[in-house]
Amino acid sequence: MRILVVFGTRPEAIKLAPLIHELRTTPGVDVRVCSTAQHREMTDQVVQFFRLPVDYDLNLMQPEQTLSQLTSRLFSRLEPVVQEADPDVVIVQGDTTTAFAAAMAGFYARKPVAHVEAGLRSRHKFAPFPEEINRRLISHIADYHFAPTPRAQHNLVAEGVREHVWMVGNTVIDALFLALRLLEHHAPKWDQRGKFRSIDFSKRILLVTAHRRENFGAPLREISLALRDLVQAFPEIEVVFPVHPNPRVQQTVSEILAAVPRIHLLPPLSYPEFVGLMQRSYLVLTDSGGVQEEAPSLGKPVLVLREVTERVEGIEAGVARLVGTQRARIVAETSLLLTDQALYQRMAQTKNPYGDGDSALKIKNILLDILSAAATTKDPAPQ
Repeated sequence: MRILVVFGTRPEAIKLAPLIHELRTTPGVDVRVCSTAQHREMTDQVVQFFRLPVDYDLNLMQPEQTLSQLTSRLFSRLEPVVQEADPDVVIVQGDTTTAFAAAMAGFYARKPVAHVEAGLRSRHKFAPFPEEINRRLISHIADYHFAPTPRAQHNLVAEGVREHVWMVGNTVIDALFLALRLLEHHAPKWDQRGKFRSIDFSKRILLVTAHRRENFGAPLREISLALRDLVQAFPEIEVVFPVHPNPRVQQTVSEILAAVPRIHLLPPLSYPEFVGLMQRSYLVLTDSGGVQEEAPSLGKPVLVLREVTERVEGIEAGVARLVGTQRARIVAETSLLLTDQALYQRMAQTKNPYGDGDSALKIKNILLDILSAAATTKDPAPQ
């Protein structure tokens, strides 16, 4: 059985790492891994940490490239990879431009496509952008759909995608648990580069990430001003903000927060560094999808810095609250969590709705059953 796994960004690599490991340890399975390097350095850190083999490195990252330029280059470079690998199935994850282009490349080559983390929807065309449309299109290209939650599965069925849909949980939880094991056994000193020496961990740590395109400009400015207000109002907190390398993020955040005491603007962190920091944080403010899913497994309440989220399950379960990007509301919601211990404990102790850490094994077993049946019937792909 030949399987081609394609990723291009750090979140994709993180969420596919447990599945790649599961497949590689299975006799009779030949796994080929393609990194488009849509995000070069940040993806490479994950590859090295999880010791992922990369058979095809397309090295497509370029400064300031547009989505059209990236998409065009992905189409042209992925076609020969699919032809050479000649897989029985192409696996893509999530909703990036890499995932969309790889799904199309598999479709053009008449290869089955498996979509990990299928069925997420915000119902807003431009939020997140371009991810909402990417994942909708992938759902109508893919042959096999691995939904992380019942809601995601329902979303697919409501759109007419009713066959070959499985609810398996989210592999990001598998990746988190795998990372914690690796940190415990191979990297006991989690702050290996001394990036956190200036942080006073005796205080309550607010971990912040903000990088989505729809938050560029005024929303990110509001977020930054809210963080400044919070450290001024609460002397017992420190804000730790690993700043995305995008110049539009760097400029806005630095202008407002660079000189503010007890706000630490850090360079991008490796995945193990981020996991270690998340473990030691009091709560998390983020516009990241993956962090919304990971933090509850560590008992960390999440405040979502977006106007809409496709991770509705966390909001409904009570592990996360959607607070938007307005300065006043961010300050109010964060202040509430800092002062209301009963609310904090409810959020911290609620079960994570995104899975128990066995999603990769479920996906592997389903795929092997499908491919074995296809090999027996000599009908490798639904048409």
